[in-house]
Amino acid sequence: MEKLKKLFLLFKTTFLISITANSGYAIISVIRNDFVKKYKWFTEEEMTDYIALAQSTPGPVAVNISMITGYQSEGILGALATVFGVALPPLLVMIIVTYFYNVIIGNKYVEIFMRGMQFGVCAMLLDVIIGLFVNVTKKSAAYSVIIMILSFLYIRLLDYSIFYLVITLIITAVVKSLIIKRRSVKQ
Repeated sequence: MEKLKKLFLLFKTTFLISITANSGYAIISVIRNDFVKKYKWFTEEEMTDYIALAQSTPGPVAVNISMITGYQSEGILGALATVFGVALPPLLVMIIVTYFYNVIIGNKYVEIFMRGMQFGVCAMLLDVIIGLFVNVTKKSAAYSVIIMILSFLYIRLLDYSIFYLVITLIITAVVKSLIIKRRSVKQ
């Protein structure tokens, strides 16, 4: 019975988050707030790791982070509850919008509403970026900050494929791991 209550709470939480956040990356901030601060299901460090994993796997980040946190909390049934909870509101909205498309498309109030939502999404994205940056810089040395800054500059200033950046970062990570391993063996 306790497990059923937790599954329902996971579903309800992600359902309500999905209704209010309405964006993949914007939802991360709300999930972090509820799962870490409100319910204390995970620590900040665990949630940062889950967010990184969700961003690196294919598919919508909102579904990925929901699936990971649901699975970590209650296994397969938790993952199903959270994915269903996060996917149901957008599905319902799409059904409604499709049904009333011709009425909605030319409505000036709908256009104003959509423009206003863009500002809210920008604020939520900024919160996610700042939160991830703070957690990464707290957790590690200058190495991670330097890698983040150089990666950002590479993407913004150079016109080369991101493939080269990924390969360079993989090589850098392997070299760093070998150096750390060699140091630990010497001690």
